[in-house]
Amino acid sequence: MTDHAPGPVDPTVLRQVLDGPWAEVRDAHRAHLDERFLPVYGESGDQARERITRLLTELPTEVGIASAFPTGHGGRSDVGASIVASEMLAQVDLSLMVKAGVQWGLFGGAVVALGTRRHHEAYLRDIASVKLLGCFAMTETGHGSDVQQLRTTCTYDPQTQTFDLHTPHEAARKDYIGNAARDGRMAVVFAQLITGGQRHGVHAWLVPIRDERGNPMPGVTIGDAGPKAGLAGVDNGRITFDHVSVPRDMLLDRYGQVAADGTYTSPIDNDSRRFFTMLGTLVRGRVSVGGAASAATRSALTIAVRYGDLRRQFGTPGAEREVLLNDYLAHQRKLLPALATTYALHFAHTELVTALDQAHRDDSPLDEHRQRELESRAAGLKAAQTWHATRTIQTCREACGGAGYLAENRLPGLKADIDVFTTFEGDNTVLLQMVAKGLLTGYRDAFGSLDGWGRASFVAEQVREMMIERTAARSLIQRLISAVPGQDDEVAVTDRGWQLKVFEDREKHLLDGAIRRLRNGAATKKDRPFDIFNDVQDHVLTLAAAHVDRITLEAFVAGVEATTDPAARALLSRVCDLYALSVIETHKGWFLEHGRLTPARSKAVTAVVNGLLKELRPQMGTLVDAFGIPPAWLHSAILREEADRQETMAAHDAAGDPQVVPA
Repeated sequence: MTDHAPGPVDPTVLRQVLDGPWAEVRDAHRAHLDERFLPVYGESGDQARERITRLLTELPTEVGIASAFPTGHGGRSDVGASIVASEMLAQVDLSLMVKAGVQWGLFGGAVVALGTRRHHEAYLRDIASVKLLGCFAMTETGHGSDVQQLRTTCTYDPQTQTFDLHTPHEAARKDYIGNAARDGRMAVVFAQLITGGQRHGVHAWLVPIRDERGNPMPGVTIGDAGPKAGLAGVDNGRITFDHVSVPRDMLLDRYGQVAADGTYTSPIDNDSRRFFTMLGTLVRGRVSVGGAASAATRSALTIAVRYGDLRRQFGTPGAEREVLLNDYLAHQRKLLPALATTYALHFAHTELVTALDQAHRDDSPLDEHRQRELESRAAGLKAAQTWHATRTIQTCREACGGAGYLAENRLPGLKADIDVFTTFEGDNTVLLQMVAKGLLTGYRDAFGSLDGWGRASFVAEQVREMMIERTAARSLIQRLISAVPGQDDEVAVTDRGWQLKVFEDREKHLLDGAIRRLRNGAATKKDRPFDIFNDVQDHVLTLAAAHVDRITLEAFVAGVEATTDPAARALLSRVCDLYALSVIETHKGWFLEHGRLTPARSKAVTAVVNGLLKELRPQMGTLVDAFGIPPAWLHSAILREEADRQETMAAHDAAGDPQVVPA
């Protein structure tokens, strides 16, 4: 934290901080992805699909999304590099990122995570080289978020030693499946495994869906999902199966095996735990979606900030030229808090990617507590990143006025493409409920019975301590909080320890309240567990969001602490102040209602935010330059045209020509 405006900062130094552990992956993409990979404005859906499929074969391989594949099978066992590669593709073309993510992240990733050596040896090299294009067929028309209730069945017949894969009704149709409508030849299909008349829950199979000539396989019906609001280059489709025969060895059987006689075995006895373990191995896709959304946000902010440093509107008395957009407080209010949040989420995302990568590098399997912690962090951040993306890209569109509505200026495409990110890889509201249930149940295996809510031993303090110990930067955070002097009203709102304390206190209070309401509900609605939870759903969603706010701030604080360059550290510290105080300002109603802020202190927060905006105004260009987005990738005519227009106007002004009227 600094008490004065930060001085000049070299954007290259700040970029090195943001690039993080996988800087070489970012640089490789910056060097390789030229104008060929940029969106083509005005192309048809068929043209977009053809272009994206062709470009898939031209992407970097050594440092691409397939780098998560095992060494020797087309990758280099580098999960972090794979996720960062997704981010870089998102800054070029979100359709390309999604197409690549389906091929290598979802389809290939499922084979890696759920298959065994024989599947890896048979398929991974062809998946990595795009010789075998595939799909990830999980979502059904009737069941999107509730994967455990999928209706597609796969029934084993010991006489033929094959599975019978079947879509029993229209609601069980696989829907919105990327790569299905046009290109996919094989799919990882999720269905209920049945053998010996007994169900063993959802498992996955490798299923050919097209032959070498592109025709559907016998019993497989494929359709096009139709025009979408965005992502025109992704061929989303629908698949149904009419008693399709699947060989026994096509079951991806890392977590569940079926012997020739139909006997089912698994290293995980509990069906529910096995299911969540299988889904947990695919958490990388959720992390990639969040990272890609943040990458798109950085592109939009870069366009809006640079435009705001070029575009002039309205004059002031005695001034020869009109005022730059970025000099208006209202414009700063639009862009700078969004920029601060983008920085905060970037540090939180980097921390998560590092943890996930380390978990995959460790030889021993994750313990259940650590696995659920990663899953919860991924769910919460994905929701925060994608919601922030949709809000911020819209704000950037408005900040660029009518020009921001033109396709040639990139923002409409980003807005349309990013919209669905709040839904796929987990609907955000469902994901936040998952985060909240993790906080509420703590170490408990199941939420359903709610027996624990009435026990004296299950008190808020136990859950709070468990919640707090999950933070990686806990020692640093605790030191800063402990150093907060005196009463709150005596501490500057820019005191880092006070900011951390306020975020933590809000989460604790919401957690205490949720537990209290659930225990009261359990006493009056003992036999109605759905009503017990549904009655406090708004409360637990607020709790989850507060939890994500806290872990995001703590990651940002840790990132500032790790920055060694003094100028860069000072600038990041002020951006961190703006993030923390913007969140407090957004929720000042809650803080006032609960006595955490006095009216005078609430007003002080707003005054300090406005002061930070003035401090950071000269650094806006530096902050977006540090994202390291090559100018060509912005693909926005507005920047070039506005620069030319302002240069022409300045020349006429210097010549004293009164006839020039701004366009």
